[in-house]
Amino acid sequence: MVTLDVRPQLLDALTALRDRVAAARFPLPLAGAPRARVNRDELLAQLDDYLVPRLRAPEAPLLAVVGGSTGAGKSTLVNSVVGRVVSEAGVLRPTTRTPVLVCHPDDHHWFSGMRVLPDLTRVWVPRQNEADGSVQGDDSLVPPLDDGERTLRVETAGTLPRGLALLDAPDIDSLVADNRLLAARLISAADVWVMVTTASRYADAVPWHLLRTAKEYDATLVTVLDRVPHQVIGEVSRQYGALLAKAGLGEIPRFTVPELPESTGDGGLLPATAVAPLRAWLAHRVQDPAARALALSRTARGVLDSLRARMPELAAAVASQHSAAVRLTTAVEEAYDDEYARVRGRLQNGAVLAGDALKRWRSYPLDCSADELLDALTESLAALLLCAVTAADARVDERWRREPGGDAPELARPEPGLETAEHRIGLAVRRWRRVLEEYAEDEVRAMGEAQGATPPDAEVVAALVATALLGGRRARAAGERLAERINAQGALRLRDRGGRLLSEYVENVLGAERERRLAPLDALGVTPESQAELIAALSLLQKER
Repeated sequence: MVTLDVRPQLLDALTALRDRVAAARFPLPLAGAPRARVNRDELLAQLDDYLVPRLRAPEAPLLAVVGGSTGAGKSTLVNSVVGRVVSEAGVLRPTTRTPVLVCHPDDHHWFSGMRVLPDLTRVWVPRQNEADGSVQGDDSLVPPLDDGERTLRVETAGTLPRGLALLDAPDIDSLVADNRLLAARLISAADVWVMVTTASRYADAVPWHLLRTAKEYDATLVTVLDRVPHQVIGEVSRQYGALLAKAGLGEIPRFTVPELPESTGDGGLLPATAVAPLRAWLAHRVQDPAARALALSRTARGVLDSLRARMPELAAAVASQHSAAVRLTTAVEEAYDDEYARVRGRLQNGAVLAGDALKRWRSYPLDCSADELLDALTESLAALLLCAVTAADARVDERWRREPGGDAPELARPEPGLETAEHRIGLAVRRWRRVLEEYAEDEVRAMGEAQGATPPDAEVVAALVATALLGGRRARAAGERLAERINAQGALRLRDRGGRLLSEYVENVLGAERERRLAPLDALGVTPESQAELIAALSLLQKER
């Protein structure tokens, strides 16, 4: 007898792989990102909703999910197999968004918790007495629901064999996107896929996509050709069988249900004889240990085997995300590095001592005070740094427009608020000025204590050292005047300290703006480790298998 491998080591490896899949991110709008997100979500749902719960509880009831297109007769089929109405039929039925699960009363506990489909809120339907139809319990079993909350309605029916649960899924071609996604997810959570189509729609693309997916995963699959007119039942059945054989699905169990008055979807049940073959096939799957084990192990193995192709594809998409993120990061770093080098060169050339700052220096001290000179120098330094940041950001914008993923909405620069780059840079430069003034005060204080004479004005000393640091050759006279006021040794010491301070602040200002530009990219969480972790998790799982 074929049995499931449920060793703790395998479960641990599978759980680790599941966590790696959940951590994979595809935020950049690359060509393959939408497909990667869908694959990630499908794989994660299949692991959470089916594979991990099934391996942890191989003795749980076999879950057969009935899926198909709008109007295929899924609900009528489920009701008829059960022998009473458990799922309201009709294309416009109000429960379209609510999947219905029906099981034997003794199996109710398997689905009352969150073992499968953990994020669907359970709606407990009061149990009915199978003998007289009376309700056991009250409506308090039905919890209050929030608007938009996804639910799973649970019914019990003693007419179903123990160990079998049927789930009536939403339409796979529903006009509502959420319904389509939920339907695909529910089908992937099944031990047995029951695909229902009709005589008029058996060649449609949507059901065939799911049939091919089931073949790809090697899932336990059965198909029902429903609502077939009696006069063409042989011809339609033959043509459908030919299509299945051409798709490599010729060996799957196939059942045909004729078109009957009860097929109209008005709530009637099909005659027991119409669904007897399907019901017997499902019952055999749960009552015969070998058949049950084969059905379970085939579907579980199919999902596990599919990981060999799906995980590397996911890892490749992660690698593409990281490569794009590296290119975007490099564009920012190169732009800011170039501007930093340009600022350093302009500082050495005395570019700050220009415009109003140069005018103030030439009129100092007759028509300009030390404070006014410091104000002009501070504004000129801030303008130089702001120009560098603006140029770097413009280069980044231009590079990102040419890079795949650079147009991600998350990377768009926010609208400037109260704290603009000009505000931040101005604040930093004023701090630099204040610290430089403190350095000048320390030097003047030390000079006065050593010589016992009246020390020079600290603000004048600060203005001269700032001019000497920012003026280049144009400010040679500032250095000479500084040496005259606090002696050559003191002037050299102050210029060294002030120069280191200037380099530190310039580097910090440009570095902070660079990090601010990189912050949205870093927040996307695209890391180089993710690809390796996915492959390592798959390797560990393959080893444990």
